[in-house]
Amino acid sequence: MSDTSHEPTTPSAETPAATSAETPAGPPAVRIKRFASTRSRSLLGALFLMATSAIGPGFITQTATFTQQLGAAFAFGILVSILLDLAVQMNVWRMITLTGKRASVLANDALPGSGYVLAVLIVLGGLVFNIGNTAGAGLGMNALFGLDPRVGGAISAAIAIAIFLAKRAGAVVDRVVIIAGLVMIVLTVIVMIMSGPPVGEALKQTVLPDTINFATITTIVGGTVGGYITYAGAHKLLDSGTAGPEHIREVNRAAVSGIIVTGIMRYVLFLAILGVVASGVVLDVAGNPAADAFGAAAGETGLRIFGAVFWIAAITSVIGAAYTSVSFLPVFSSKIVGRTADLWTVGFIVVSLAVYLTIGTAPATLLVFVGGVNGLILPIGLTLFMYIGWFRGSLLGSVRYPRWLLVVGTVATVVTWYMAVNAVGPIFDLLSA
Repeated sequence: MSDTSHEPTTPSAETPAATSAETPAGPPAVRIKRFASTRSRSLLGALFLMATSAIGPGFITQTATFTQQLGAAFAFGILVSILLDLAVQMNVWRMITLTGKRASVLANDALPGSGYVLAVLIVLGGLVFNIGNTAGAGLGMNALFGLDPRVGGAISAAIAIAIFLAKRAGAVVDRVVIIAGLVMIVLTVIVMIMSGPPVGEALKQTVLPDTINFATITTIVGGTVGGYITYAGAHKLLDSGTAGPEHIREVNRAAVSGIIVTGIMRYVLFLAILGVVASGVVLDVAGNPAADAFGAAAGETGLRIFGAVFWIAAITSVIGAAYTSVSFLPVFSSKIVGRTADLWTVGFIVVSLAVYLTIGTAPATLLVFVGGVNGLILPIGLTLFMYIGWFRGSLLGSVRYPRWLLVVGTVATVVTWYMAVNAVGPIFDLLSA
């Protein structure tokens, strides 16, 4: 982003740039206070960038679709997604910030050429996801103001572009995702209370589900931690200067806090929709099932709340997908940093919008499909990071890497591969449904 001057390669190389960019001149006490404030905002920004990316329009649509299909049993899928999220983010965030290197650069150091493959997969997956995010923004605008979804998507893309064209895009993104994330949580809690879900049954099905559907779990995992989402918060931390072993506690706290926030939001959203489904309402999964659920729970007010929640989820996910996807490009050219990276990000959003405006796939179907695609990409990147942890530990510096974290990460890797292999067919069948 524009407040970052270069691609970090070491902790010491990144920190001064971030400090000088964010900390104005002044008396020492004032500089320290401003630096602390900037650091806190950057950590919150990374946390909410990951959280809002993980709770995008795809996840909201998937939750409505799968709650209609599975009922309370879908709670188990949410639990699995949270546990995998924890295993993935704790490892990825730790390795990236320990080395001060972006995921693609670190992968190339460990296994020459793998970083390029990972970058291509993330950028392509991010593009597919961002097409869905743009579609989601259109649906949100439609519910809020009655606009044609394509017009709403175009307006939303223009807003995201304006954010990245701002003079200090990094600081603007931090503030936008923090405020938007908090508003989204509050609005969803209101709808959950109004829908009156069967909480006891949901808690039971969370650990003892009546049915388990691998395609469903892979899709929801892909929509919440797959593809670019895995790296969004970690790369944002690098841009803020949070790199090196001295920041491990901050990184762990931010990662765990982010997972707690996303976990609460996922479950609250699920309960809000479950209350509607349990009452006998049948959601239109081929149309806009989440809008149906919010409308059934709170009438016209519910539809407006849905529009606001969906649009916030979409616009923050457009920002997260574009920013994180472009953050992988410096592995191909060291010139794609700073202001140049902001312009590439703008181009990424424009391409996403252009594709969305020309395709014929129904938005709701597309939003479910893109989560599945990113669920298929997830185990590839995770495998690379587990290889680094087990066999290329020297790249992580002199700090001893926790073995328990590698064991948890490896289990998550095996689980994501198993689910991906079993879900390939059903995921691609969505496009022809």
